[in-house]
Amino acid sequence: MKALLVLFGAFVAYQVFRSFVAGYKTFQQQDARNPRFNDGFARALFQSMGYLAKVDGRVTEDEIRAARSIMHRLGLGPAAVRGAINHFNEGKEPAFSVLQTMRKLRRVDARAAEERRMFVRLILEVSLAKSRLHQRERAAIWSMCVELEIGRVELAQLEAMIRAQKGFRRSPAGDADAARVSAAYESLGVKRDASNDEIKKSYRRLMNRNHPDKIASTNPNAAVLAEAQRRTREVRVAYELLKARRAIR
Repeated sequence: MKALLVLFGAFVAYQVFRSFVAGYKTFQQQDARNPRFNDGFARALFQSMGYLAKVDGRVTEDEIRAARSIMHRLGLGPAAVRGAINHFNEGKEPAFSVLQTMRKLRRVDARAAEERRMFVRLILEVSLAKSRLHQRERAAIWSMCVELEIGRVELAQLEAMIRAQKGFRRSPAGDADAARVSAAYESLGVKRDASNDEIKKSYRRLMNRNHPDKIASTNPNAAVLAEAQRRTREVRVAYELLKARRAIR
């Protein structure tokens, strides 16, 4: 009987693990898509990030960096980034009403359950960017989830996925992945905080400058032609990597 219970426990644990792995793959695929949202959704999103960053008493550099990273992942241009920063600061003000904002979000700007799930995921990314999640902040996140009709199990799953993703980034594989991303920015001659439009312009400029067909009219020797081909491949691979990571359209 004891052996059967052990086997049953192992089976249940395995099924939970399989479910987690499948959910994590879906989580990563959703991250790659980085869908665009309307202005009301974006306003509530960055206001809520500011509110949660402030609710435990101090806004950390990790939270600011995480919020800026999301701005770029969502493909916001310079003007939209400035607006997002303003919304973040609005959320830190004592007059900001998080519950009213959540109710409007549910009624108007995020009526679909998947949109509300993505909203919670993004605010969690900022809150979990620092080393410790304060109890007051956790309570505030739960009160927001209640208004958005996100249950405790779903919230726990989202938190587990984000923590797993953070763990990967800190692993040797994550370090290698980060190195590839850094090399891609360098190959395109742009900084990490460049907008998607700036990345596209740099890619087109470099492809136009280095493409073998472009320099054929100068009657180049074999070494020059080989270098042009190598550089063209490098630029193309770098752009495809950043295009997938930042959902560049």
